[in-house]
Amino acid sequence: MKNGTALALRDIEILFRPFIHRKIELTSRLVMAPMTRHFATDGIPTPEMARYYRRRAEHELGLIITEGTTIDDPASAADCDTPCFFGGAALRGWKHICRSVHATNCKIIPQLWHVGMARPTDGSAPNPQEPPVGPSGIDPVSLQQTAAPMSRGRIHEIVESFARAAANARRLGFDGVELQGAHGYLIDQFLWSATNHRTDEYGGDLPRRVRFAREVVQAVRKAVGSRFPILFRLSQWKIGQYDARIAHSPDELAEIVQPLSEAGVDIFDCSTQLYNQPEFEGSPRTLAGWVRFLTGRPVISVGAVGLQPAPLRQLAHMLSANDFDLIALGRALLADYAWGSKIRRGQDDTIARFTPRDLGHLL
Repeated sequence: MKNGTALALRDIEILFRPFIHRKIELTSRLVMAPMTRHFATDGIPTPEMARYYRRRAEHELGLIITEGTTIDDPASAADCDTPCFFGGAALRGWKHICRSVHATNCKIIPQLWHVGMARPTDGSAPNPQEPPVGPSGIDPVSLQQTAAPMSRGRIHEIVESFARAAANARRLGFDGVELQGAHGYLIDQFLWSATNHRTDEYGGDLPRRVRFAREVVQAVRKAVGSRFPILFRLSQWKIGQYDARIAHSPDELAEIVQPLSEAGVDIFDCSTQLYNQPEFEGSPRTLAGWVRFLTGRPVISVGAVGLQPAPLRQLAHMLSANDFDLIALGRALLADYAWGSKIRRGQDDTIARFTPRDLGHLL
């Protein structure tokens, strides 16, 4: 490694230590973060997508979390190029991807997704006759009510849709599932007071706003059994609302993550803009650090890893200090699928750096 930001290989050795959990074992602490790519054909994964995941699996990743995959609710998707996780053709495509990654030492889990009120109404989404759904019908960007609140019956239908998708993941041979509970999508719309104005058992204070997420986790746990890992992606920020907060203090965060942990979440995936940014005033702990402290569960941290010229020394130090257990990379892996191998070999000066052009193709 070169220049004043250089690291000795011993400084980053912890990134490549195995992660041992009673439900999943990983060969390294490096995770591929879920990133929506829009390259599925009418919702069906392609052979090109299988090659895309396999390339990254071959280079020191312990776990791949796939791009968001939509569940079998007619209003779950925002566009026709996001892959489905239901239907024969789509599931055959995902089985091929799973087997391709499993030809390496890497594990893979799908992220299960319902966009909720983030669904467009211009007819471009699948099932264009279906309106978007959300706890109170509030658009997560404009924060204006644009649809009717969800009925209890609709809530129960979507809970069961998540459970069916998780059961499919186990049947296909995946190593777990992740529930997309972040970024202003459906589960997060229930958690966030700005999009949840309900006055029934699914809205109001935090214990009631977390009820939908808890019921999803419980239904998924029932569908997959006790030994199948469940991950939950959590964020404060939302697409289009980067200063949003679902918890303003550690006590409020506890009211969210502790019930989810008790319901069956094994690992929390804590999405932040910067992995090393303190979450609450008066403490150096990050969001991941707080969730780990409050639940005792392992956590994944993510946020701009590999995008800055600063060294990885702080990342390795925080991992050694148990601020988090795993670290996810997003855009850095879009630019260079061999990022992990190059870092481990001390070849960081050969890493391709991310540019917006990398979003336009599957490398």
